[in-house]
Amino acid sequence: MRQFLPAALAVCALILVASAAGSTPGADVRLTNDLASGYTSAYTLATGNAYTDATLTECGISRGRQNEPAVAMDPRNTNVILGSSNDYCGVYNSVDADHNPVASGPIWLGYYRSVDGGSSFMSSLVPGYPGDTSPYDALAHIRTASAGDPVIAWDGHGRAFFGSESSGDPAGTAKTFGDVWVARFENPGGADASDTSKDGLAYGGTETIAQGSSAPNLLGVFHDKTAIEADRTGGRCDGNVYFAWARFSGNHGNSNIYFSRSTDHGVSWSSPSLLTSQVQNVQDPSIAVTGNGNVYVTWDQGSTNSGQTEGVGVVKSTDCGATFGSDQVLVGYTGYSAQDVSAPQPMPMPQTRPDDPASADDTSAQGSARDCGDFADACQSGYTFFRRGTNTQTTADEYDATHEWLYVVYDASKGPVFDTGTTYGTLEVGKAAQTAAYFVRYDGATGKVDLGPRLLDDQPSGDQVFPDIGADRGVLHTLWWDSRNDRCYSPILPIGNCPGGTTDASLDVYARKSIDHGETWTTPVKLTDAMSNPNYEQFDNRAVPFAGDYLTIASNGDDSFGTWTDSRDTVQGTDQRETPEDSDSTSADVKQCRHVVSSAPDKKGNTTSAWSSDTCPHDGGLDQNIYGDQTP
Repeated sequence: MRQFLPAALAVCALILVASAAGSTPGADVRLTNDLASGYTSAYTLATGNAYTDATLTECGISRGRQNEPAVAMDPRNTNVILGSSNDYCGVYNSVDADHNPVASGPIWLGYYRSVDGGSSFMSSLVPGYPGDTSPYDALAHIRTASAGDPVIAWDGHGRAFFGSESSGDPAGTAKTFGDVWVARFENPGGADASDTSKDGLAYGGTETIAQGSSAPNLLGVFHDKTAIEADRTGGRCDGNVYFAWARFSGNHGNSNIYFSRSTDHGVSWSSPSLLTSQVQNVQDPSIAVTGNGNVYVTWDQGSTNSGQTEGVGVVKSTDCGATFGSDQVLVGYTGYSAQDVSAPQPMPMPQTRPDDPASADDTSAQGSARDCGDFADACQSGYTFFRRGTNTQTTADEYDATHEWLYVVYDASKGPVFDTGTTYGTLEVGKAAQTAAYFVRYDGATGKVDLGPRLLDDQPSGDQVFPDIGADRGVLHTLWWDSRNDRCYSPILPIGNCPGGTTDASLDVYARKSIDHGETWTTPVKLTDAMSNPNYEQFDNRAVPFAGDYLTIASNGDDSFGTWTDSRDTVQGTDQRETPEDSDSTSADVKQCRHVVSSAPDKKGNTTSAWSSDTCPHDGGLDQNIYGDQTP
């Protein structure tokens, strides 16, 4: 039975914060070197031939935003690590007549490469972005638009695959393409080349797997929430590449999981197949391949009016992804989603131009909000917070020929439910609970959970968000975001918020490992050398935060590397449009430079002002980065 306590009692009971543990010995490493000419063309990295363009030049000075990291470790050489993210580094790649930066460039997929086990990274972009005129661009068989939700997988022969969805129209219309595609990289010496340090270096091309309906503002078919995996087992399906995504229908408000496979290393793909014909309200697919070559796809399954079980859904293929069995619930949970009631505040008159390229990322219902900030993004509670909700990640040990185990992690509600005393909640408006990371081992041979659900780290204080897990050669590695060191932590407050609405640094990354298939785990270790404030208002014209929807870990045996979105480099500042200052007391505002361009009386006779766009986007207010570190 859920227990309800007065808000004041909840705060008193849970406000104590655990003392911060020391971080790992290695320094955190920045993958996104968007400063001091830090981006180099993928064409130049692979061939040595010089090439640059306006987008790459801008990426070298931008101090821009990056979030939702992906990372993968070469199974042939653990020193070779590839990363990616939603990379905004090229957004301000032009200037106006007054030499002010113009937000006209692409949001694209980063290509970050390390050949020293993650001690350092070279930063680049996946070819095919708008404005790419390198010889690689002709190999990108895609409609170039803003890309997101990067995922990466390696096969066992030196090939790497980057998956993505593409949304915004580069022509600037309201269309949301909603395409999904996969780019392939290989060793210049060919498959199984002896110099493994060059694995995944040479771009081979990009192929579109499915196209959306190109309708305005997400009202048509839109593909999102991608997943990818490759078969490295050396068996009957070796070398196959598998891709899954959520297909949203804006007109019907439904979502389903679709799947495609490639049997020729990403050169061509099968027609998309529907995996979830018996359920709805599903997203966040994850793909796992067991040691015998069987393919599993899991997803987050929300509850519906028809009584659908909330939990992790799963389907299984025994023929290398050609067909799948019926879907079932792997494990149930009580999910969560940060939420509030939308309460738009008066905005300044429209800016002369927006601070961001067109985005159609917000699909929240009218009157509700999954994130909160300023102006049109304000909420009744007065809090500023990033979006977060239950997320599932699944993997398998492809080198384990004895077991057919899936290893699943997810974040869900834990313990009693509290009355928040505001419109903020995680279970419903005004009701919230602590969120925690859980671990489950599922035996695909029997179709049953044989271990768990277990808490990854049972903490009395703090929320745990977006766990991920890797499993290779008998070792499990996992990581998650954790707010145990948040000085204002309470289950009735959004992460990083203090009573009254100010925000502060609140998130660290913790990690641990298991060498006995999840039966026992090492002591959790804090990876981050600096705590992040995930609530900086860097998006939607500097009005709302976005910290990304996941973290990622890569592993191979004892070697492991984790990545996360980080705000340590963000420069806090004042939003000149806020008159008077709102409840966050500038703690969520970032450095920006604006001036009034015109004033006029409104219908009531009050003077309103039209503001310029941000004229100093390179000064650090947008400096959100991807960091990483070796993990236990």
